[in-house]
Amino acid sequence: MKIVIINYGAGNIQSIKFAIERLGFKATLSNDEEEIRSADKVIFPGVGEASSAMSKLRETGLDKVIPTLKQPVLGICLGMQLMCNRSEEGNTEGLRIFDVDVLRFRESVKVPQIQWNKITDLKSPLFKGVEDGSFIYMVHSFYAPVTTETIATTSYGIPYGSAFAKDNFYGTQFHPEKSSNVGEQILKNFLEL
Repeated sequence: MKIVIINYGAGNIQSIKFAIERLGFKATLSNDEEEIRSADKVIFPGVGEASSAMSKLRETGLDKVIPTLKQPVLGICLGMQLMCNRSEEGNTEGLRIFDVDVLRFRESVKVPQIQWNKITDLKSPLFKGVEDGSFIYMVHSFYAPVTTETIATTSYGIPYGSAFAKDNFYGTQFHPEKSSNVGEQILKNFLEL
């Protein structure tokens, strides 16, 4: 199986690569369109600020490539947020894969949310073998509200979508590569889709 982690200068890619290797697979880091299109599975990570990450995608043309991919694609953290319509962070236009806008937490909660938190209302093969209420690792100041594309929910002041799915696209607000056994199971499920 060919696994490509999109390397566009805005992702914590080494920890994802190591997590995949722990599962017994190899992953290639690439921003090459042909290599990405020929992959069986694509992982789209993201760490940092939305508008600068989108600028990096536009510079490489990946903003046009990612929404047209046909194989399973997993967006992680900022990667998931960039797959939404737009983000309040830097007033950024997104890839318009998930039909939801990313908002800044306005409730009286500490931002960024840096903690272990629960995922509930699990609705996807992505969560096969994962118990409702399992703990995952979160680091973020912006969130996507619950929509019809939400496949997991988390509460932090308010309930919000912590995972989304549409067609061949999946996204997690949390970091599966940093979420211990639960995260490894979710990554394994993605690779087995």
